[in-house]
Amino acid sequence: MPSAGVRSARPAHRCTECGYASAKWVGRCPECQAWGTIQEFGAPAAPLRAVAAGPVTAPARPIAQVELAGARAVPTGIAEFDRVLGGGLVPGAVLLVAGEPGVGKSTLLLEVAHRVAAANGPALVVSGEESAGQVRLRAERIGALHERLYLAAETELSAVLAHVDQVNPTLLILDSVQTVRSPAVEGTDGGASQVRAVAGALTAVAKSRGMTTIMVGHVTKDGAIAGPRTLEHLVDVVVSFDGERHSTLRLVRATKNRFGPADEIGCFEIGDSGVVGVPDPSALFVSRRSAPVPGSCVTVTMEGSRPLLAEVQALVAGTGGGGSPRRAVSGLDAQRVAMVNAVVERRGGVKLAEADVFAASVGGVRIAEPAADLALALAIASAAKDRALPEGMVALGEVGLSGEIRRVGGAGRRLAEAARQGYKVALVPPDAGAAPPGMRLIEVPDLGTAFHRLF
Repeated sequence: MPSAGVRSARPAHRCTECGYASAKWVGRCPECQAWGTIQEFGAPAAPLRAVAAGPVTAPARPIAQVELAGARAVPTGIAEFDRVLGGGLVPGAVLLVAGEPGVGKSTLLLEVAHRVAAANGPALVVSGEESAGQVRLRAERIGALHERLYLAAETELSAVLAHVDQVNPTLLILDSVQTVRSPAVEGTDGGASQVRAVAGALTAVAKSRGMTTIMVGHVTKDGAIAGPRTLEHLVDVVVSFDGERHSTLRLVRATKNRFGPADEIGCFEIGDSGVVGVPDPSALFVSRRSAPVPGSCVTVTMEGSRPLLAEVQALVAGTGGGGSPRRAVSGLDAQRVAMVNAVVERRGGVKLAEADVFAASVGGVRIAEPAADLALALAIASAAKDRALPEGMVALGEVGLSGEIRRVGGAGRRLAEAARQGYKVALVPPDAGAAPPGMRLIEVPDLGTAFHRLF
């Protein structure tokens, strides 16, 4: 019988694409779903050995004595980007910025590199997708030329590290991590094993030098970050860059942040001069009309610590002589819209079973939080009855399946933002708190009461 702590010797297999390890050979990798990539490697597993204590890099100290000078964020000068990052770029931090092609990632990061080069020290931009001349043309267009901003076009990890040794930058931007390959690792260019190796090497260099590193990542068809999931665990900050191609609005969200809040949002507008921050984006998400129209209601959403006004629109029309009624949604959660639609019909007495219902948000903003339920229900009822809601009114509240209106978090900040934008009346659930100066609150306990007050 083998002694305790000793594993039985057996062959090992590994996927050449993603590095998945398996005790036996299989035709298809369970991790990346690639065929014919599982290969036997190495010798049989060696017995486990006890690990003796070794030298330490630095002695352990009380947490109150740990220095903070090297871990404080340095502002980039772009207020919306700093808001998402939690104050700015931290020395030695590694950031992963992902977004669809053409959304404006490279343009924004080039402006960030220009600001850092002008204020803090040399910045190095390494492009694996464009030539240095193409990046120079973009820099001229947005006014991002500086003598301490360096450009390089490389696709080999060793060449990237050589540029880092030569320039010694305070900020490194790699566009993108999928285009750089490491000769020490097998696998196709842009594959999971290559991406993991390149990201791991750059992370180690960034930590040892105290150099902030920003890696641009590709996204899949459904918008997720391409590559192994360990890539997101490896970096300190994960930032997603969203925006519709037909719209100039761009939203930057931090889905992971070790140095600040992970739910903040930054708003930008893209134009001929580059990507410009929008400090007050509420006006972009609300339509400006001379008179109210049926099927429209304004609510206030919370993106991190920022309250934003958003408009929800609905259209209810006949099916036109039979057939199944249509339900189309844009910018809202389809499952939540279906639930609110059923509550409006069952608890509010609005007939929708034989009508087409269309619901959308204004300005390209995505609304997923329950605080917009009441506004959505009022917009649907307003469209079905063809009666406009009162002008200057906002609605806040979560709608339950029994029709009750529930409180939402941050009601005070939401109402204060609505009052600042000039709204005078707010439809809110009971116990919503004190009304801001110049605003009147109408408390409604359920959906039926709300419809009775308005219609």
